[in-house]
Amino acid sequence: MVDVLSQNEIDALLAALSSGEMDAEDLKKEETTRKISVYDFKRAVRFSKDHIRSLTRIHENFARYLTTYFSAQLRTFVQINVVDVEQLPYDEFIRSIPKMTILNIFEAEPLEGRMVLEVNPNVAYAMLDRLLGGPGTAPSKMNALTEIETIIMEKVFARAFDSLQEAWKTVIDIKPKLEGLETNPQFMQIVSPNETIALISFSTKIGDTTGMINLCIPHVVLEPIMPRLSVHHWFVSQKKERIPEEVEILEHRVKKTKLPIIAELGEATITIQEFLGLAQGDVLTLNKPVDEGLKIKVGEKLKFIGSPGSIRDRLAIQIDEIVSEGAEEDYDE
Repeated sequence: MVDVLSQNEIDALLAALSSGEMDAEDLKKEETTRKISVYDFKRAVRFSKDHIRSLTRIHENFARYLTTYFSAQLRTFVQINVVDVEQLPYDEFIRSIPKMTILNIFEAEPLEGRMVLEVNPNVAYAMLDRLLGGPGTAPSKMNALTEIETIIMEKVFARAFDSLQEAWKTVIDIKPKLEGLETNPQFMQIVSPNETIALISFSTKIGDTTGMINLCIPHVVLEPIMPRLSVHHWFVSQKKERIPEEVEILEHRVKKTKLPIIAELGEATITIQEFLGLAQGDVLTLNKPVDEGLKIKVGEKLKFIGSPGSIRDRLAIQIDEIVSEGAEEDYDE
């Protein structure tokens, strides 16, 4: 990162040059000297800051969807937030998680490769306890999942991946599918140890229990769609035009839409007693002359002015005038 000098440092530097304490030629030599920075090949930088920002934005939506989903499933207070998005070697991620944890291994077509959603045991067992009718607290001693508990956890997290699909819709339409559930990180080798991954960490609170959920996405999985994670792509995708087939289908549906057409003869105000006393042959006086055009409304909008008549012994309306847009108020006065 380039250091920015303050105004006092700039003034001191100019004063030193003016007094001869520093030589301008020496400064030029320092600038031309080749600068060497240390690069760790085991921690290769594969994701730019732009990519990290996009991943953060996507998974903030994922966190909101997960919060809604788990709140409904567990029927208790759930809060999930993104706390960090970083890139690191896969081996470092494996060494950082507990020896006994919940690892949901999944794929997301059309992306190639496997990803992992790691759930801290405190969070996982609190979910399990709540699903089985308990208060939602994690046990003091973590035992291996039974066959029934494993099936319950798989079903819960299989449906949770629908939230991931929804969060990624703005970038790519993926179809996440749970492959299996592991509890020992040593038995899970989805990529080589030195492969760079994007690690999205979520702070999770279920009732009074807190813990972390980590989403591990290898770089090789995201590599084909890396250009879509740029800010430029986000702005361009917002201007995407409809293809001709979509426009034709939309026009066809609009043409088939049914709207009520109402011709108003006029209005009259009567009391409830007069209304109850109405009988066949009674006459109501309307509020407009006979020779004045009738208002014809499409839906609730005034669109035409017409005249009453009949065709083949049926009542009909003849359209005499098309009301231009914005002229409704003139006829309502």
